Amino acid sequence: MGTLLLGFFILVSLVNLIYFFSFFSFSTSGIKNKLHPEVPVSIIICAKNEEENLRNFLPSILEQDYPDFEIIVINDASADNTLEVIEEFQNIDPRIKVVDVQNNEAFWANKKYALTLGIKKARNQHLLFTDADCAPQSKNWIREMSRNFQPGNTIVLGYGGYFQHTGSILNKLIRFETLLTAIQYFSYARLGSPYMGVGRNLAYTSNQFYELKGFASHLHLRSGDDDLFVNEAATAHNTAICFHPDSITRSVPKTSFSEWFHQKKRHVSVAGFYKTKHKVLLAGFYIFRVLFWLMLVALLILQIYPKIVLGILGVKLITEAFVYIKAARKLNETDVVWLFPFFDIFLIFLQMVIFISNLISKPKHWK
Repeated sequence: MGTLLLGFFILVSLVNLIYFFSFFSFSTSGIKNKLHPEVPVSIIICAKNEEENLRNFLPSILEQDYPDFEIIVINDASADNTLEVIEEFQNIDPRIKVVDVQNNEAFWANKKYALTLGIKKARNQHLLFTDADCAPQSKNWIREMSRNFQPGNTIVLGYGGYFQHTGSILNKLIRFETLLTAIQYFSYARLGSPYMGVGRNLAYTSNQFYELKGFASHLHLRSGDDDLFVNEAATAHNTAICFHPDSITRSVPKTSFSEWFHQKKRHVSVAGFYKTKHKVLLAGFYIFRVLFWLMLVALLILQIYPKIVLGILGVKLITEAFVYIKAARKLNETDVVWLFPFFDIFLIFLQMVIFISNLISKPKHWK
């Protein structure tokens, strides 16, 4: 019986290692030099009750070193002074265009409706999306993201991280989870199976948007304006990834666990609408991580070949550490790596809680 359990544990461990070997495709990849066409770009920002964040972060977009861009700022039925702040910036800089969205019964509090109106307002074909609480980490953000609109590429996946709060374990957890998600979607994209992107740093062409009829297939869902759109539209041939240090954006992270938990509930709720192959891959990654830790504990308690079991654990941790360290260096997240075994275990059980919570109560609209 003990030999049988050990054999199953080895099989589970091998599957876990295969997943992380696939992540080598991103963690060991280099940045390729690409010609820069400097295409005209429309930056699109959807803002709902974001007056303070717009004051703080819109200047970093206006300061971009790029010859031809406009900024479409959408006031999504805000209850604060968001519209007034946008108009103040517009009076200073004519590159800012305002879209003022009023709630209606058919699309009440639907970010996708607001984004659609913003996309229709854009005069340029190449669209670059970010959030009101985001700041590019370089004046070359537009240049590095748009550089990837090479012939045939209609979608560019970027990295949207979070600002660091020194001494906060929650902040490190949020940033580690963001790093792990990026490792996955960058790796799968490099392997020819892109499945998601993040709206904090995402680009695609208006032709791609209209060809897909926008968000029509999932307009009834509150979330998914970024990942569901990419999941439906992205292919091995039309999608590029961008992780140049100058292409990174950072956002204001949640400061309470409750707020972050509800944010994750919204994100996780749309994963069930991904393509079947992506659901299988993501579910498998989660299931085999759970099985590994449960069997590890069981085998050690039962004292079944403990030296072999601990040796397998060591191989797994070394492999994962290599992936995390290499990826974290690319994305400037090195301070979150050292606690990865604890964060990994915590996130496994958190995902289980989120899954059960979503079955009981569906997450609400985006803000």
